[in-house]
Amino acid sequence: MSLLVIFVLMYLALTIGIGLYAARRVHNTKDYMIAGRSLPLYINMATVFATWFGAETVLSVSATFARDGLNGIPADPFGATACLIFVALFFAKAFYKMDLLTLGDFYRKRYNSKIEIVVSGVIVISYLGWTSAQLTALGLVLWVISGGGITLTQAIVIGTVIVMFYTIWGGMWSVAFTDMFQTVVIIVGLFIVAWFIGDLAGGASNVIAKAHADGKLDFWPKGGAAEWFAFVAAWATLAIGSIPQQDVFQRVTSAKDEKTAVRGTLIGGLVYFFVAFLPMFIAYAALMLEPNLVNLFKSEDAREIQRILPDIILQKTPLWIQVLFFGALLSAILSTASGALLAPTSLFANNILKPFVPNMGDARLLKTARITLVVFTCAALIFAVNSRSTMYEMVQNAYKVTMAGAFAPLVFGLFWKRATSAGAAMSIFAGLGSWIAMEVLIKGGLETIWPPQMVGLVVGLAAMYFGSLVTQPKHRVHESA
Repeated sequence: MSLLVIFVLMYLALTIGIGLYAARRVHNTKDYMIAGRSLPLYINMATVFATWFGAETVLSVSATFARDGLNGIPADPFGATACLIFVALFFAKAFYKMDLLTLGDFYRKRYNSKIEIVVSGVIVISYLGWTSAQLTALGLVLWVISGGGITLTQAIVIGTVIVMFYTIWGGMWSVAFTDMFQTVVIIVGLFIVAWFIGDLAGGASNVIAKAHADGKLDFWPKGGAAEWFAFVAAWATLAIGSIPQQDVFQRVTSAKDEKTAVRGTLIGGLVYFFVAFLPMFIAYAALMLEPNLVNLFKSEDAREIQRILPDIILQKTPLWIQVLFFGALLSAILSTASGALLAPTSLFANNILKPFVPNMGDARLLKTARITLVVFTCAALIFAVNSRSTMYEMVQNAYKVTMAGAFAPLVFGLFWKRATSAGAAMSIFAGLGSWIAMEVLIKGGLETIWPPQMVGLVVGLAAMYFGSLVTQPKHRVHESA
């Protein structure tokens, strides 16, 4: 067994230990789902940062940048950062004041239990791709480190069991404690690795100059309307589609007060944006050191490009750099994966199962949430093992669902008093229906410049507005007349 494997196993054991230690604070579902609404600013900020800084940021976004440049990654980090800024400025105070356990509770209080169940189901489904991306990455890292001693599928299963083990007991408290530890490892580790790899490539200025000369720093799309629509849609998918997500909601409402909720979300988002450029820098420097790595771009399996960073680290760096890099990488994956498992679990148990079980007490709800976590983990594992998409693609696909089906009822419900339950129902089904129809038509050969998720968003917003207008309560109609 290599020293690197030993260090990785020690790190994983330490992470599990921190998660289990945090689990001692869990006494009820409020502790399990939102850490008792008691996190101070520095921990809350770390949990927000860790919401996005996962496998796709380190492995997939960096590799996509190395291949396509900045205009190939409008969704992440640009759209992801915009989402957190939007949440901090427009949603955090409202979420916190409502004293909700889950995002699904908002749809019940603002509309009715039917809307609660449907939207919660939509959000839970969206997490399948997001969670699978993290499990795929965790397995990929363990597989690379093992040197082929285990298969990729076996590695994904092992990684899944590890992250499930500490999350199932500690919930949001385990997520918060491990996120704090892992955020420090991520930032320190990636800064040192970037410095080392950049120095091998001739220094930071040389790497940046080469990227600029190759057009990798060109941000805006080149081409006509089709290219611009695709670019905006990719950005909006994360910037808008990830706002109605339980993991973002949990970070906001786990803060100790309103100010912490706003500041933690804003600071966490800004820190994420700047740190996200470190893996891009490392990936491009890696291509300068080993030009043959561009052959990974030609693979039929899109996931192969995600090997750029692990391969160059193992080939070109000493053991201490390998330990730092894989420690940072595992931290990024574990911190995001644990939250990605907890979020849909909380929604499914509290907003889909609970309404059908009369008099479900807190202890039973907590037990149900833990059982649900195991079931959802198994579903995400099956998806991860069978998917051939990159993590960047899997994440974007996840948020198309909520962009079309959950965003309009959330925004109108918060900021428009005349929004009705009927309008919300029309918006959900019209938004999702138009998005799915466009996806099917495009796969069937339809040529269009309109991205399906943007069609779903626009139709959903229109249905929400006009549906609410025509279904106003009679007393309001008389008042307006």
